[in-house]
Amino acid sequence: MEYPAIFEAAEEGGFVVKFPDFDWGVTQGDTEEEAKEMAADAIRTMIRELIRQGEEIPRPSKPRGRKRRMIRVAALDAAKTELYMAFRASGIRKADLARRLGIPKTTVDRLFDLDHRSRLDQLEAGFRALGKRLDIEVHEAAYSPAA
Repeated sequence: MEYPAIFEAAEEGGFVVKFPDFDWGVTQGDTEEEAKEMAADAIRTMIRELIRQGEEIPRPSKPRGRKRRMIRVAALDAAKTELYMAFRASGIRKADLARRLGIPKTTVDRLFDLDHRSRLDQLEAGFRALGKRLDIEVHEAAYSPAA
């Protein structure tokens, strides 16, 4: 799960970062690397708040333009976000999902909470209860040796 971010050079130096897929949120960094780290944190915060408010989370759009960078959501956060999105799309209530999983309703909230360290098997059970399957893929990454 990667969201586009628009990086614009700030007059005072550094970069200002905006997020076209979200209605709110802006961050900045003194360097491009710092701005990327701040962007990842900002996206996590926006997703976490949308989940807390019971709102819809936008699907990542395609990057367009040379000022855009793709910002990756951490794997566990991405799985929780996808589970929340599948839950909202299902139209069922949290109490119904809890019943399907055989857990208390308050535990369902933890499955969507980005600050709670859910286990992978719990997330897989949540997806199964919604008629979905969680798959994991591993891709080659750019290697940069430690300095």
